[in-house]
Amino acid sequence: MEYIERLKVDSDQANPFFKMMGVSVLSFTDGHAELSMEILPEMHNGVGWLQGGLFVALADEAMALALYTVLAGNEGIATISESTSFLRGAREGTLFARGWVIRRGRRVAFTEAEVRRGGGSGEVLARTTASFAIVSKT
Repeated sequence: MEYIERLKVDSDQANPFFKMMGVSVLSFTDGHAELSMEILPEMHNGVGWLQGGLFVALADEAMALALYTVLAGNEGIATISESTSFLRGAREGTLFARGWVIRRGRRVAFTEAEVRRGGGSGEVLARTTASFAIVSKT
């Protein structure tokens, strides 16, 4: 069963990172995806803020999932480049990551994501852009 199909059947088990970090899949369709994650004390860095790599990881997963919704069954992806701007930190609460496909070419796709506090209308904490290679699984 393909990744996107496994997510539809059981999103809690389809991605080991989601399970480990407590990431919930809220939606994924037509080049868009939304995830959420509760900040836990174990995710803090040494000075009590959410470790920055977790903003990046959550955004990366949202962009990749958004991209998977527009791939053919024999296609996969590999990250080419990714850049994140950190706008504000977070110590507690729930983060929401929305990822979307900007452009999908034959060999390369461009995506963006935002990580927010408090849902779709909440404060933007980080913005990420990424490019992915589209590769054949055959």
